[in-house]
Amino acid sequence: MNRFLAIGFLTLLLAGCSAGAAPDDGEKTNGDKAQSENITSEKNDEPTPQTDQDLFDKYQPNPQVTDDRSLQKVGDIYADGKGEATLKAYKDVNQTYTVGPIELIVKELKWIHLRPDYSMIDYFHVLTHDEEFDFVKVFVEIKNTSAENVNFAPIALIKTNTGETLDWEKDIYLEELNGELKGNHTKFGNLGFIVNASDSHQDEHNDDQQEESHDEKHQNDKEEPIEWIEITTSDVFDQEQKKISESQKIKIEF
Repeated sequence: MNRFLAIGFLTLLLAGCSAGAAPDDGEKTNGDKAQSENITSEKNDEPTPQTDQDLFDKYQPNPQVTDDRSLQKVGDIYADGKGEATLKAYKDVNQTYTVGPIELIVKELKWIHLRPDYSMIDYFHVLTHDEEFDFVKVFVEIKNTSAENVNFAPIALIKTNTGETLDWEKDIYLEELNGELKGNHTKFGNLGFIVNASDSHQDEHNDDQQEESHDEKHQNDKEEPIEWIEITTSDVFDQEQKKISESQKIKIEF
């Protein structure tokens, strides 16, 4: 009887030792595999650089201006509930300009003829009495490479080869690209300016003269196409409104 008990005890002891033994090579491989999968997952969670197409896809169409993202070739037309846009000239720019801590990336330049929907005409009457008109626009990305908040406007002034000079207040997109940009943050969107436009601040009694002026301007449009624009950025200011970088002039040709 004692012999059987001894054998039984020995069997239990061996079984316990076997359970506490290290896993075999196959089990080690599975453990390493699980650890490798976790590392891969962490890498996939890291932010990836945005391409131009990513920015265009993320862009939310402007509530006042017809969406022009599909206009890539001269003569292309796109219409939506805000009006009809026709592309007159296009330049794929993709140039980065450094203004102090700011990286200003101009993605594209377009010259567009816009015929706003009737419901949108009042919005543009502040800038022109024309019921259809031309405008130039740039799609930009603005990066603050510093950790500090700064104030900056990508376009303070814009000039064209036809002799017009327009300031930032004439921007038709109003996408809040001007002003404060937080440290290590990015903004992107459109800025656009009506060219060869009527003066909305003329005396209302000069309607006949305005009409004649409109015709002359349209004739001049045909004779003097928009060949280039010159952008003057604002200076860059810190949070205390102290200037930390000078403005820059950027000339872009179609």
